[in-house]
Amino acid sequence: MSNGELHIGVYVDAENVRYNGGYAMRYDVLRRFAAREEQARLLRLNTYMAVDGERMKRDREYREGIRSYQQAVRDLGWKIIEKPVRWFVDDEGNRVSKANADLDLAVDVMLQSERLDQVLLVTGDGDFLQVVRALQNKGCRVEVLAFRNVSRELQHEADAFYSGYLVPGLLPTRGDMRVPWGEMGSRIRGICIRWEAERGFGFIRFLTGISARLWVTDTRHEDSPYESAFVHISDLPRELDTDDLPSRDIILEFDIEPSETEKGGFIARRCTVVNRYDGRSGMMSKPSDRSVPARGEEEALEENPVVEETLLEEEAAP
Repeated sequence: MSNGELHIGVYVDAENVRYNGGYAMRYDVLRRFAAREEQARLLRLNTYMAVDGERMKRDREYREGIRSYQQAVRDLGWKIIEKPVRWFVDDEGNRVSKANADLDLAVDVMLQSERLDQVLLVTGDGDFLQVVRALQNKGCRVEVLAFRNVSRELQHEADAFYSGYLVPGLLPTRGDMRVPWGEMGSRIRGICIRWEAERGFGFIRFLTGISARLWVTDTRHEDSPYESAFVHISDLPRELDTDDLPSRDIILEFDIEPSETEKGGFIARRCTVVNRYDGRSGMMSKPSDRSVPARGEEEALEENPVVEETLLEEEAAP
């Protein structure tokens, strides 16, 4: 760190992100997320993109689309490193493509880390595990952001792992895009931090905006960038086994509506499971899970006047 500035480098494995849930990721939002800390200075913004050279020559629409997209990303301050797509014939005679940016990204981040205090790796590829360790041994803080199919070892080795699904605006939701994330009527994503199995309700925590205080996960704290929404079992998908709740590994997408009993409060409606980081698929809930009587929010809150009782040690950043 020089003159109080936090020097940061961001390295995007674009093909890994694209094929693992991050299609349509917004590079402007990713840049704001990387620079969320005070006195942050982004020294490197690298994204490694695959380009099919053969198709570029014969397909005008593809060529113009690639160039237009790349220019839009460059306009946001990113350096694009192209990786040529190579074609192979597999054992079954099928023609398959490959564009691996692992080596280039690893070499660049190691060389450029001499001037960096913090690195944000945007990938879920476990092949970067040794790179993370090497950067940490050089004194760099290493954060990882990814969507689906994320290496469990990579999550645990990083200084912080962030699910891209939980960053406001980073990836489109299925809701009305005209309603900003976090406003009433918007569709957003979060994690269930508390579940009352016998009562059939719980609370979902969600990030309200990009903030330097992601570590303030207790929503009761005035500096916390998080809010929580009440959720009844009837608004959870039937394929979700509620025995798995609460869970930081299950990403829920839902509509938020105003609470009828708590001023300024939220209710989560029409929840769906977007992703699970625990490697498990959604299981059908037991009949008894859905047999809990549909109880009003008011009754639930009367029995639980402090809706944010989740202990600090049970809280986690996204």
